[in-house]
Order: sequence, then structure tokens, then C-alpha cells
Amino acid sequence: MPASLEILQNKERLKSLKDSLHQFTAPAADALIESHADGDVRCFACGHRCLVKPGRDGVCRVRFNDGGVLRVPYGYVGALACDPIEKKPFFHVLPGSDALTFGMLGCDYHCGYCQNWVTSQMLRDPKAVAAARLCTPTQLVDLAIQQGAPVVASSYNEPLITSEWAVDVFKEAAGRGLKCAYISNGNATPQVLDFIRPHVQAYKVDLKSFSDHSYRQLGGVLENVKNTIRDLKQRGFWVEIVTLVVPGFSDDTEELKQMADFLAGIDPLMPWHVTAFHPDYKMTDGYRRTTVEDLMKIVEYAQQAGLQYIYPGNLPGQVGQWENTRCHHCQATVIQRTGFRVTENRVQPDGLCPDCQQPLPGIWGKSSGHGDGRVRPLL
Repeated sequence: MPASLEILQNKERLKSLKDSLHQFTAPAADALIESHADGDVRCFACGHRCLVKPGRDGVCRVRFNDGGVLRVPYGYVGALACDPIEKKPFFHVLPGSDALTFGMLGCDYHCGYCQNWVTSQMLRDPKAVAAARLCTPTQLVDLAIQQGAPVVASSYNEPLITSEWAVDVFKEAAGRGLKCAYISNGNATPQVLDFIRPHVQAYKVDLKSFSDHSYRQLGGVLENVKNTIRDLKQRGFWVEIVTLVVPGFSDDTEELKQMADFLAGIDPLMPWHVTAFHPDYKMTDGYRRTTVEDLMKIVEYAQQAGLQYIYPGNLPGQVGQWENTRCHHCQATVIQRTGFRVTENRVQPDGLCPDCQQPLPGIWGKSSGHGDGRVRPLL
């Protein structure tokens, strides 16, 4: 097939997909927009703060201006699974429990190593194919309860750009006694954090690099993410940070030391997951896998900065004690893990260390779910 014809067909397919998804929308929340007299709408769902003109969409490609009304994704999922909470990863949120995890389509970034690219890049990459399944908030929460999952989480694409849908799901979940979480790139605004705060208890931020140049290659701005982390802590969210260590992209020694200092300066008890990269999506050639040695160097930087909860990840069984949680007061091991599987959890339901009776940072309680560390796809 000639390259020009293939490009044309891809454009037509993406346009058809966009038109199809536009049927599954609702008006944006008033708290997340600023309407102008000329029909333009400023969107505050993410840090891009797009000014969206009639007939156009924002950077995310899923929030669009229909005659002066910003319409946003609603009423479907593009991915759905019951995951161990440790996969999110949250290590200080009901350890050993499951999280009913849903995602939609689209993203405000375009990371070349995205592991969820079939959903996040659906409207950018013709090779990304994920089906949308219509559903209601009640159906999703029913499923969480059937699966024994005490947490409902928005992930797989960027949840900030679909916050209206997530909030309606979370309202239903909270009314039935479940916790709610965001797994996000952290490209937020104060407006969207205020909008989700009453409904979200736990928030994972991908701090992808400490170089603005690297961030701009992914479609973001470092300062936006730094501000989000500060704002989340100020608003009382439980926050855990994840940095995927990509050799040759996000493994600069000085930048990682600066990152550790930054996080410790906000809260030395905030968990930092430094995870191993494996070649994926568009970054399969010329990039090596992250090694145990790579991660353990970063553990040293984090310790020097004063961080108390450091978790090298994605190399199960290879990092020794660092998969476990130790009390920062007395250093007793209170949770033992192998990969996503919790093998022992000694934290008391009220969040106290069983040895020294001092409080541990996190969201605690009686864990539930399968506790076997398995992912169970539901789509």
C-alpha cells in the first residue's frame, strides 16, 4: 500500500473513531471551564489549560467544543480490571486489597514508552485499538463489590481529562463504603484538584523526570507536576510518587538527587516508587532495561535526602528487603511483599505499628480481596 494512502486511511479511521466517541459525552463540569462570549471555552481539567474554540478539541483530543459547550467523555470504559492495589502502585493503601480499575480513552501526554498506549493514544496512533464499553457508575460499583474490591481507581488513560465521569463513579462508590483513587501523570490544576478532592482519597503521581526538557518531549511541563504534588499534599490527599527509571532518558544522577531532595522537602514520609523500565511502545530500540544496580543507586540518593519509604519496583524478588515496608519509627518490618503479592501484613487496622505502637503514614484498615497479586482483566 502506498504510504500516502495508508496515511489517508489512518486519518479517516481516527476521525471516524473520534466522531463515534463524541456520542458518549456530557457537558463539562462548570468548575472546570471558563466560557467566553465568543463561544471559546477555557478548560481547567489539566495543566494545558486549553482555550478550545467551537468545533475544535483540546490537547487531549477527547474534550471538545460543540457550539460553545465543552463536552467531555462520559458513560463508557476503555479498559477494566480488578488489580492488586500494589500494582497501581499504592503500598500504603489497604495493602493486600484489590482495586476495581477503570479507564477511558485519551491522554494529554504522548509518552513514547507508555505501557497503556492502546487506550491512552487511541486518538493519536492508528495502531492503538481499544473498544469502548458502555456502562453506568452503578454497574462499575456493583462489579467492585462482586469482586471484593474495597477500592475503585481511575487509570489506564489520564484520569484528569475524564474527571466528570470519574467523580460520578466515585460518588456511587463512596455511598457504598469504598475508597477511591487516581493513577495520574500529575498534570493538574488547582481547579480540577478541588473538583475531585471530596471524592478521591489516594492519588498516585508519575514524576517522570526532573528535567523540563525531557518533560516537554512527553508533552508536559515539569513545573506543573511539581505544583500538583505540592497542591495534593496541601489538600490532604494521600500521595505516592512513581518514577519510571528509563536509562538514557530519566536516569541522570544529578536530576535524580534533585528529585529526591524535592520530595523529601515536601514530605519525607511520602512513598517514592522507583521502577524498572522495559522497552515498550515506541522505545524498543536503543534503550536497555533498568537493572537492580540502577535502582539501588537511587535508593541511596533517596536515603541521603531523608525519604523514609522507598520502593524499587518492577523487579520482583530481586531487591531484597526493599519490597517490604518498615516502620520509620522502629524499623520493624510490618509488610512483606513479593512483587504485587503481600505475604504478610502486620499493620494494625488503625494504622499503628504492631511493635512500637506508633502511627504509620497511609490509609489503613482491614484489607480484603484475593490478596494473590494477580491481575484479573474484566473487559
